[in-house]
Formats: sequence, C-alpha cells, structure tokens
Amino acid sequence: MARRYDPGRRTRIIDAALRVIAADGLAGLSHRTVAAEADVPLGSTTYHFGSLDELLVAALRRCNENFVQALRGSEVLAGPAGPAGPAGPAALAEELTRLLDRWFAGERGAIELEYELYLAALRRPALRPVAAEWTGEAVELLSRHTDQETARALVALMDGICLQVLLTGGTFDAPCTRKMLTRIADGASTR
Repeated sequence: MARRYDPGRRTRIIDAALRVIAADGLAGLSHRTVAAEADVPLGSTTYHFGSLDELLVAALRRCNENFVQALRGSEVLAGPAGPAGPAGPAALAEELTRLLDRWFAGERGAIELEYELYLAALRRPALRPVAAEWTGEAVELLSRHTDQETARALVALMDGICLQVLLTGGTFDAPCTRKMLTRIADGASTR
C-alpha cells in the first residue's frame, strides 16, 4: 500500500497534543492518546516525535508564538522606535497592559495551557531552552524602548501577574497592572 502524502500531519499531531494536555494535563499525554486525538496511526506520532519531550518542545514552541506574536503585532512595540523615538514609560506600560488585558479577555484555557507547558520545564530539562525563548524574544522587543534590565523586569512582572491571576482564579486588574508596569518602566528613565 502506498504511503499517502500528508504535509499537515506533524502540525495536526502538535495540535492534538495541545488538546490532550488541555483536557487531561501532562499526565494524560502519550503517543497513543495523541495519535487517537489526531486520528493518525500511532507510528506517525513516533515518526515525527521520537520522544514525548520532543512533542512537548514543539507544543511549547507553538504556545510561545501566541503572546510573542501579540507583542510583534503591536504598533507601539514592534518596529524600531517610532518617529517620536522609543515609547515612553507610560506608553510602554499602557501597551503592555492593553495586550495582557486582551490576552485575558480571550480563552483562559489557552493561557492555562501555555503556563502548564512553561512550568513543565521545571521538571523536563528539554523544555527549558524553549521556555527561555519566549522571555528572550519579549526582552528583545521591549529593549527597543528601554534598557535590557528594565525589559527583563517588565517580562518578569507580566509573568508574575499572569501566574497570580491563573492560580488564584482572580480577574486581571488592568489599572493596578498599568501602575506597576509604569513604575518599573519609569525607574529606567530616572537613572
């Protein structure tokens, strides 16, 4: 029997892995559960991903793309500093707050999934470089408007806020977030 050409199979497998993790957590992930969810033969999952860690790396990388794309898509953050120069501390804080607010207004399950994979790097060393990729990209984008240390502090604060909202089941407090982000961004401009 001839093999069927299926260029989207790898992507479908990654998407299926994300659905399995969203439904059952990391404990529910296996080549078998992913193959069933993707409606592909078991051998396809092991062909494309030799280990579950390889599959998790691909899944985390896919999740990382979501927020980094939002940062890249921001007119305030994306390009080199605009005609008026870099975004000032207040504009930077306002834009980051707007992006977080929009992110939390979306489906909470997607955010939880992303953080579940992100935190899985604590126990799975193969995921650590991928978890660091999102931080690196975010810092690089923010560094166009402030120094590296401040960019790192802004990313750390955003991560902390997201984790607190997710873990407490609370709601995103945009005014408080804007105030905290402004304080950090403002600190860089007063040095």
